[in-house]
Amino acid sequence: MVFFAGTFNPFTAGHASIVDRALRQFDGVVIAIGANADKADSMNSAQERCRTIEALYSNEPRVRVVVYTELTAHAAARNGCSAIVRGVRSVQDFEYERNMADVNRRLNGMETILLMTLPELACVSSSIVRELDSYGCDISQFMPRKHQD
Repeated sequence: MVFFAGTFNPFTAGHASIVDRALRQFDGVVIAIGANADKADSMNSAQERCRTIEALYSNEPRVRVVVYTELTAHAAARNGCSAIVRGVRSVQDFEYERNMADVNRRLNGMETILLMTLPELACVSSSIVRELDSYGCDISQFMPRKHQD
């Protein structure tokens, strides 16, 4: 079981693709909605978002939705998860997420698995692509696809 935390939006294709990919790799996913007191006046409360997501995944018994307020690593351990899954939607996000993975590992030994969204859902600046290319990385996934008529 893995813990997918953060500002999960079930209507964002990137987030949905992360859950789908995690379900192919692990026996279950806990989708965790952070309940931040600073956002109490937002349009949808954490509980309302939780109910919406539960309804979307009602036919998938391997998905559980929870609301949490503590540190992500602590919430993951409390929910019986072996790792934290973080979605990376852009190359720019990768460095931040890697740093957070180090923090979670130090807090309680919780490993973090970084999953890129599908390439067509990622947003990558041309300067990042040029930098990857200069290091000899395969950048074909970030190149525009030709449309067939």
